Amino acid sequence: MTSSPAGSTAFFALSLLTICALVLLLLRYYLPLRTTPAYVIVPVFLAIALPASIVLMVPIDLASSAGTDTDGNRGIWLTVKVVYKSWRVMYWLTFALTWAILPLLGEYCDSGYREPKARFLYSLRSNGRYYAIILGSSVAGLVYFFWYNGFNFPSLKALIMALAYAYTLVLAIYLMGHGLVSFPRSIYRYASISGRLKRLQAQAPKVHDKLTEALEKLDQYEWQVVQLKQRKNGTARDFQEWIDELAEKCSLPENRASVVGRTTATTVPPVITERYLADLTRRLKRARHAKLRFENEWDRLVQKAVKTQAILDSKASQRLEFTNSQFQTFSGGFFDRITLLTPYMRYHLHVHIIPALSYVAWVVTSLASLSIVWSECIRSLDPKLSLIGLTVIHHPPSSRGQIGFGGQVIAAAWLCYMCTCTFFSLTEVKIWGNRALVRRNTYQESATWYSLQLAKLTVPLAYNFVTFMPPTLVRETSFYRLLGQYIVLTPLGHGFSDYFPVLIIVPVLATAFGLYKRVRNVCGFGDLLEDEDDEVDELAGIGGWREGRALIDREIHGANGNALGLAHRGPTSAPNEPYRDTPPSTSRRVNGEASNTRRTIPERRRAPVEDDEDTGNFFENFGQRVRNTFETTDFSFSRPKWLGGDDGSGRTRRERGSRRDAGGGASGAERGGSFLGLFGGRPDEGRVRL
Repeated sequence: MTSSPAGSTAFFALSLLTICALVLLLLRYYLPLRTTPAYVIVPVFLAIALPASIVLMVPIDLASSAGTDTDGNRGIWLTVKVVYKSWRVMYWLTFALTWAILPLLGEYCDSGYREPKARFLYSLRSNGRYYAIILGSSVAGLVYFFWYNGFNFPSLKALIMALAYAYTLVLAIYLMGHGLVSFPRSIYRYASISGRLKRLQAQAPKVHDKLTEALEKLDQYEWQVVQLKQRKNGTARDFQEWIDELAEKCSLPENRASVVGRTTATTVPPVITERYLADLTRRLKRARHAKLRFENEWDRLVQKAVKTQAILDSKASQRLEFTNSQFQTFSGGFFDRITLLTPYMRYHLHVHIIPALSYVAWVVTSLASLSIVWSECIRSLDPKLSLIGLTVIHHPPSSRGQIGFGGQVIAAAWLCYMCTCTFFSLTEVKIWGNRALVRRNTYQESATWYSLQLAKLTVPLAYNFVTFMPPTLVRETSFYRLLGQYIVLTPLGHGFSDYFPVLIIVPVLATAFGLYKRVRNVCGFGDLLEDEDDEVDELAGIGGWREGRALIDREIHGANGNALGLAHRGPTSAPNEPYRDTPPSTSRRVNGEASNTRRTIPERRRAPVEDDEDTGNFFENFGQRVRNTFETTDFSFSRPKWLGGDDGSGRTRRERGSRRDAGGGASGAERGGSFLGLFGGRPDEGRVRL
């Protein structure tokens, strides 16, 4: 006689509500919920919440299928019917989001057309090529599958599920293999405070250059809008309204427009079409979000550098205080106004405790990565030697392993770590274009793409984790009944699921021993995955991190004076008033959204403007410059001091000596102006000729 699953059902419902609440907070962190349309929020929410629920469903499925001989140690379990139906809902919703809804929605959000019908047709055309390529590449598998199982609807469904699993498993294994090494390595690097600061300084020139390029590109597109506005009267009425909408969102000043007009080579075509306006609108949206992305990245980098430098400087006084940084993108909340640590305790926390905990976390994650690699390589030979299976399953005297509540917690921890390493690699692999997650200003297409990857990769990782268990237990799970039986339906699919994960050793070794750098040197493709330590070492020889340090220092000390030509940070607050990042006159952000206040590009970063006077050929320009040099140089000769000559002011050597005795020294003109006149120097006061 078994116990009732009422308590487990309540726990499962509360867990789902908790997951939904955490997903909403995550969306609020990256997206402005008030201005983001519902047709974007709902699919993105489901694409994140469903994979998180799968992480919860796997331990429950294992415990419900295996159970224990003692009801008190059974853990969280549900009936087989409930578990199977829950898997069906989660899997097919995730499948529809991955392969149909989110790809269409991403292109729909990225489209530049105004009408919903035109945007939807553009999304269909863009995804039609992708689906055609997938269908063409799966023809061989289609023929093999139908030849082995016959042509019927179950075979077609099994083919679709097996191909989707195989495609996503390849990407998941590669990303997880890279993350199993890079994630513990990033924790180890974070423990070194000086190394952390040097990496930030080495990244500063690259981030600053990307910010400058983003601003220049946005100026070019807004200059095209200015040109369109001048010619809008010769276009259709719908196009005139479209151009007015684009002009309202632009913020290119008149002085900048004249400079961009002289330096840019982009022009408006003689015939303005709907496709041109849609393409320009799409490029403008991408450029604006790229500007916001690199502004946010630059501000965060400078803020991290300021805090890291403060931690290093606190070693002398053993007192650490973080002042309100003028580079914070958002003002602090309620918890930022509460002081829990004294400066002395904060010093020990950041200098001793956090680095020590980082080293401990590095050891733990390294051992976990080794266990996962070992389990992937050994499970096809002998599943009983899988370290993950041994930690999850208890082995009382029974015919098969048993799983209790402790095993469920360990299984959830293992699966979360595998997903963390996989998603961590998404931030390092540089083949995803310009997509990025920006706090409160994430581009809608980027949000759909990241949620798509989250939904796509979680299912193969979950089933791959289930295969770490003994085969007798795996075949009893509802997940195997839904997906596994179709994967192993053919010998080719069974062998692929068993032996392909062994290739995880390839990205692991490539990341651990820096093979990407060697590939880059040989073939030129290694820059897809860059090692931060190698990058710092390379830039150290050419002064890269020193240049970054200079950029950060100039940004810190010259923000109010606009030394880099970046955003105006606002005046310093009064001593008794809280710091405000937004000045009273111009608000940088309103309700978490970016305003139209834009940064100006540093003039030293711009392409040099040709001199209007250099209109002749090379010899004429060279002769003109030589003539100007001789005309503006003073070649007058004065008697040397040791001969008692004067300096042009009528004073003799004795008078000059008495003045030096009275004033304590000579001026710059008196010390060497007359002698430097022999070499073209000027005797003007305050001028030094080097």
